[in-house]
Amino acid sequence: MNVAITRPALVEEPVGDLVARTLAEAGVTHVFGVISIHNMPILDAILRQGRITFVPARGEAGAMNMADAFARVSGKLGVVVTSTGTAAGNACGSQVEALSAGSPVLHVTSQIDTVFMDRDRAAIHDVPRQPDMLKAVSKAVYRIWEARSAVPVLQAAMSAALSAPSGPVSLEIPVDVQRMSAAVPAVIAPPAVAIIEPRAEALEALAQLVRQARRPMLYLGGGSRAASAAARELVERGFCAVTSTNGRAVVPETHARNLGAFNMTAEAQAVFDACDLMIVVGSRLRGNETRNNALRLGRPMAQVDADASQGGRNYAPDLFVHGDARRALEGLLDLLPARLDVDAGFADSVISAREAGEAALRATLGPYRAVADAMRERVLAQALPFVRDVTISNSTFGNRYVLLAEPRFGVHALGGGIGQGAAMAIGAAMAAPDKRTLAMIGDGGAMLNLGEFATAIDQQAPVVYVIMNDRAYGVISNIQDAQYEGRRAYCRLTTPDFGLFAQSIGLPHVRVSKVEDFAPELDKALAAQGPCMIEIDMNAIGPFAQAFGGPPAGAAGGGA
Repeated sequence: MNVAITRPALVEEPVGDLVARTLAEAGVTHVFGVISIHNMPILDAILRQGRITFVPARGEAGAMNMADAFARVSGKLGVVVTSTGTAAGNACGSQVEALSAGSPVLHVTSQIDTVFMDRDRAAIHDVPRQPDMLKAVSKAVYRIWEARSAVPVLQAAMSAALSAPSGPVSLEIPVDVQRMSAAVPAVIAPPAVAIIEPRAEALEALAQLVRQARRPMLYLGGGSRAASAAARELVERGFCAVTSTNGRAVVPETHARNLGAFNMTAEAQAVFDACDLMIVVGSRLRGNETRNNALRLGRPMAQVDADASQGGRNYAPDLFVHGDARRALEGLLDLLPARLDVDAGFADSVISAREAGEAALRATLGPYRAVADAMRERVLAQALPFVRDVTISNSTFGNRYVLLAEPRFGVHALGGGIGQGAAMAIGAAMAAPDKRTLAMIGDGGAMLNLGEFATAIDQQAPVVYVIMNDRAYGVISNIQDAQYEGRRAYCRLTTPDFGLFAQSIGLPHVRVSKVEDFAPELDKALAAQGPCMIEIDMNAIGPFAQAFGGPPAGAAGGGA
């Protein structure tokens, strides 16, 4: 008996329309970018379809930072659209940051017409080796060659960006292909996301180590954010915890057995030396958080990561578990009793180490303790996304002292590059529009993406910008004082009057010259609508009690 097969309904659409529709069907709500003749078919389709909000940035670097921060705060795919050649190159510096953070970002960029592509014929906007450039800053690079493959290749690119280990993926779409049409199913399914299941025998081996331990500890990195519930349950059963700066609040920062990111003090080292099992989850154990791997971690040490190449990268583990962090910790919980037989005195040592770390940090702040305390109280109590650029204030108190309410609400430049906070704050705010986003940046960093303050005005982004203005590259001055006999050079650059600049674009602005004025001004800004700027005049307030001079001489890494 012959059975009739019903063919799925097909519709014919231009590739630009297919890209916009496929993104929308995948749940994408915001796209960031800069319009150009080479991406206009896609952006025109986004406009006509009306399902996605396009945020026009002032530059591709800022657009990439916005998409990166949107992905971090939302936990969803961040999308940026650029043009070909120089425009794609403009985004690459910021894409390095997304790569460092493992952010699931899709960089949709264009290409010249296929007849001239890869032939070095000097067509307008041609970059003969654009794919090589993109490969250097991407988890993967794809190209759509024909209209018929547009949807499958786009889905492959989204899947690669979202699948652990997540990261930025670049997709080239030649402009003539964007205008071509293809017949595709009327219903487009969202992309599949691969999840790496840890092996049962590896989890059993890990559980055996836990059963033998009396002083177990979790070291939680950014890759453990999705495993927050399981990590918290392990702490409730008896584990203590320490976090990287990117893994903060995976376990509540106020939890008594959480050392937080105070991991490089003498007291923290004593805790690690006493620890008889450390499980590192989703962390690269970055050099500037481990004294370039001179920090002694607890032994035995187990490592859990979705990226097998991270096993033993910086520390040799006694056991490596390859798998998704959430699946691994949930599987571990299933193999453990409701309460672990642990040394209660170990938790007391963690409490003491945390208290000592916070006290030592407060002692370095001088008058800026009032700024740090005001931010600390409000960011936690109001559950604010907290964006930080690389500036002295972040390197001292922003990265560890100001407490986060949610693991995804901390956004900072892991790669150590300045100038990304102004744009990142917009992406964070788009991801959490019902909250105010607090962004702390330096005057030097603000200059690198100055145009994006106008984007914040255009979007009426709910951002409070706090500009720490010392009218210099302060950390460079401090390094030159400490390591170069006080020869200060190239660190005093012209700084604009931020008040006049803010006035010129309609950005509410207030200058704070006394630290006691900061908290009430911050409260006003948090109660307002749209973006605003609080400028802290550091020259009027004075120096920190202890100058921050970056990493020790001869050590790699930055002040992030």
